[in-house]
Amino acid sequence: MSPDFAVELSGIHKRFGAVHANRGVNLAVRRGSVHGIVGENGAGKSTLMSILYGFYPADEGRIAIDGEAVALRGTHDAIAHGIGMVHQHFMLVDRFTVLENVVLGAEQGFALSKSLAAARRELQRLEQEFGLMVDPDARVSELPVGVLQRVEILKALFRGARILILDEPTGVLTPQETEALFRVLATLKARGVTVLLITHKLKEILAVTDRVTVMRGGSVVADRETAQTTEAELAELMVGRQVQRSGARAARGRGELRLQAQGLAWRDAGGVLRLQDVSLDLHAGEIVGVAGVSGNGQSELLALLSTLQPLQQGRLRIVGDDGTAIEIDATHPGNPHRLRELGIAHVPEDRHRLGLVLGFEAWESSLLGYVDDAALRRGPFVDGGTARAQCRQMMEEFDVRPRNERLASSKFSGGNQQKLILAREFRRAPRVLLIGQPTRGVDIGAIEFIHRRIALLRDAGCAVLLVSTELDEILALSDRIVVMSGGRITGELAHDEADETRLGCLMGDARVLS
Repeated sequence: MSPDFAVELSGIHKRFGAVHANRGVNLAVRRGSVHGIVGENGAGKSTLMSILYGFYPADEGRIAIDGEAVALRGTHDAIAHGIGMVHQHFMLVDRFTVLENVVLGAEQGFALSKSLAAARRELQRLEQEFGLMVDPDARVSELPVGVLQRVEILKALFRGARILILDEPTGVLTPQETEALFRVLATLKARGVTVLLITHKLKEILAVTDRVTVMRGGSVVADRETAQTTEAELAELMVGRQVQRSGARAARGRGELRLQAQGLAWRDAGGVLRLQDVSLDLHAGEIVGVAGVSGNGQSELLALLSTLQPLQQGRLRIVGDDGTAIEIDATHPGNPHRLRELGIAHVPEDRHRLGLVLGFEAWESSLLGYVDDAALRRGPFVDGGTARAQCRQMMEEFDVRPRNERLASSKFSGGNQQKLILAREFRRAPRVLLIGQPTRGVDIGAIEFIHRRIALLRDAGCAVLLVSTELDEILALSDRIVVMSGGRITGELAHDEADETRLGCLMGDARVLS
């Protein structure tokens, strides 16, 4: 144990039943550094950080903080030892102010007014020291995502964090907000705070970390000085083989019109306008990417195009393979079953809630939406043997692991659940594909596979609408990109015109830089 290291984990093991999540993990993080931790889904990195933050006890091994052995029996122990964590999904109360959120759980006695006054002074000091300027009286529900993240960091610093764990911190940020976060990390490091950064974005690892640890199968397989490694090496270490990264591609010519949306608008149950005057066309043989920070109308757009939500305003026009068109509007509603008959497939953003029934066996989930397929029926009933054989074929073609069609859908990893859904929706060669967040929570090996299959479907003549908050994904796959902000389309760029800066300006509803 050395005082030069803020964190030392030695021989950490953690089991959950038959799953050995951490296998003798050793990790040493230098004081005042930014240390990256990368790995595929299920590599054990989140479990390891949960042990460090006191969520789970280690089955075996030792933890040292600033050179001294510690026992972390809960998050209160971790906080007492100066460890803070900013989760991927923010832990803030929307109707509270910034100040109230920072104080929540750290009040001093019953005199709340005194606690708030003292907290305001401390918050102002932290803002000045770390450059995290936030209006303490602003209501959290009214703040942009980038500012919310600052609030979470301030909340951890307010509790005395000298070691800060950030879990996928840029997943909901624009490129400009990401750059602002990187400046914050540099300031934290300069002030002696140690940062552990969990992210699947290797470009970010190379941009901001001093050292990076790679995990695979619950173990540490490499530890590198960031300056001495590359994105390609890290990707190969993560998956155990060479990875072909998606690259830029030439724009393609448009085919015939397949789906047209005109003047779509939608209000939620509370009367809030979530989508306003959205129009777009989808043509054969092209991928139209929809970029934007999560929560700017993309989910509502997908729900309307897939008819999971009925239209309130505007219309859809769907052109069949014989050239005839049908129209859907508020008075002539559609439904997902009818859309499948017209060759429109949908891969939803939320695979657990809308893409699978987690308690179903894999072969049962592979039938969802397609139980009327004549090839799978014996009289009025689904032929289980035929359906299971079809699922085995799909699992082989889409590399779903394990190859067990009788395994519950909940037992597959996120990447393999996603590939099962893709296999179901792709195998019938749809005319139009609506796909939301295709690689959310998916490791780098599965990302490579999914991108290749989407491109193959496009090359076969399918019209693809791709909704993703990952700009690398949008830029790699899209022939044309539309950007959404505040429920509106704020701009459209051809593939060759698009870059992160221009897209980021449109995501923030700003003028595109010339």
